[in-house]
Amino acid sequence: MKKRFGLVGATVVILGVAGCSALGRQAFANPTVTLKDVKIVSVGLTGGSLDVVLNVYNPNGYRLDATRLSYRLQVDSTPLANGVMDSRFTVLEKDSSRVSIPVTFSWSGLGAGVRQIVNTGAVNYRVIGDVTIRSPVGNFTIPFTQTGRYRTLGR
Repeated sequence: MKKRFGLVGATVVILGVAGCSALGRQAFANPTVTLKDVKIVSVGLTGGSLDVVLNVYNPNGYRLDATRLSYRLQVDSTPLANGVMDSRFTVLEKDSSRVSIPVTFSWSGLGAGVRQIVNTGAVNYRVIGDVTIRSPVGNFTIPFTQTGRYRTLGR
């Protein structure tokens, strides 16, 4: 009898925890990650470095603590950079935070994108990644993707 009650009790506890987790996930609204800016830090003969600035918006009524952000940056479908940022950042409730990602790149393979920037002052881009968030209702890894057209200053 004790074994049966222990098994039933454990099952009830496991189902209760799973149910709370599912309810917490439903109450959680995914943050929105968008590309805000690209700043040129340095340029050389073989490549350069950029600061890619992302805007992270939290639509929830409580703060979110990001513990990890991974990303891939493409210029005209050509991979430019990828990486992982393990620096923590916080996004307050119903607010946005800017996150700056240092990116190092080489010129090889970017010929078409560079020509497009020189000729038109703009280039198509795509940012793909995910952000891991710690919240009062659990930890979540949220994928994001954004495509657009980046325009250089003065054009």
